[in-house]
Amino acid sequence: MSDNKVSPVGALLSGRALAKDAVEQGNYSLLNKFALCESKAPLKVSAAKDPLEVEFASNKFYALCGLGGILSCGITHTAIVPLDLVKCRIQVNPDKYKGVFNGFKVSIKEDGVRGLARGWAPTFIGYSMQGMFKFGLYEIFKVEYHHILGDENAYLYRTWLYLAASASAEFFADIALAPMEAVKVRIQTMPGFPTTLAKGFPKILAEEGLSGFYKGLVPLWMRQIPYTMMKFACFEKTVELLYKHVVPKPRAECSKGEQLLVTFAAGYIAGVFCAIVSHPADTVVSKLNQAKGSSALDVAKKLGFAGMWKGLTPRIIMIGTLTALQWFIYDAVKVSFHLPRPPPPEAPESLKLKWAAQGKVIQ
Repeated sequence: MSDNKVSPVGALLSGRALAKDAVEQGNYSLLNKFALCESKAPLKVSAAKDPLEVEFASNKFYALCGLGGILSCGITHTAIVPLDLVKCRIQVNPDKYKGVFNGFKVSIKEDGVRGLARGWAPTFIGYSMQGMFKFGLYEIFKVEYHHILGDENAYLYRTWLYLAASASAEFFADIALAPMEAVKVRIQTMPGFPTTLAKGFPKILAEEGLSGFYKGLVPLWMRQIPYTMMKFACFEKTVELLYKHVVPKPRAECSKGEQLLVTFAAGYIAGVFCAIVSHPADTVVSKLNQAKGSSALDVAKKLGFAGMWKGLTPRIIMIGTLTALQWFIYDAVKVSFHLPRPPPPEAPESLKLKWAAQGKVIQ
């Protein structure tokens, strides 16, 4: 009895020939059916060799991503409180604090070295909560939007997917951050305001009610959503480009240390762009929480275009370092807890077949 089995190579060649004929006749049905089936399958990650690896897109995976966000944002933002304090003071009172070095000098003269740590408690709590939602929800939205788009569109429009997922995550993250951000800014910039969270929080609640904690939410969204969109999309694309054009070997062949070094470099590059796109809104937030009864539009008009760029230099230094460290810590948490880290994106097989049938170079 003859063996009717077809070799994998023969099947591939036969499939591509059929695909080419179908495309020439304008018939994409078979390829589209294949792509549709593929898009409804669970998002795949390279087979894990680590027996302890957490299942991708499981509840445990998302929970640990949230923990990574808590550590990466809470630790880094708290570590740079002195620089953040000076930056906020330059923004709200540039006549008194004339630049970074002068800002440190005046602050230390008035409050002592310990005064540079003002606002550390609301910073740690607020940005830990923000980090949990920012990174945890980003992973969730990225997977969900991938399934909505399907494998082909998710690859072709991956930058838009990163932007949409990060914007969605940051929307909720800022709601968690806003109360602590309001307390922090007032502690750091308002003379006579209590210098601790334990006294500052009740004061705002008693004088302004819950709305006092959220008066800066809209400008916070204006600052943080563009920042986060740039942070995630720029990071993802930079990592992809670094492995494609700079790193001399595939990521799978890089050691964990080499991979984390690439993460840090990509994070810093993303951070510089983040600081620039979000700085005007950051200045408005700082000034708004200091000026009672003012709206974001009122503050922006009073500051003027040039005034909204005060403090940009320290913020570039701060955000560049901050973003690089955040991605480094987040990736290190993934490595430590055996979370799967998908390789740089690659076109799905259905798209490669379409390109081949059309005579295009497979990307």
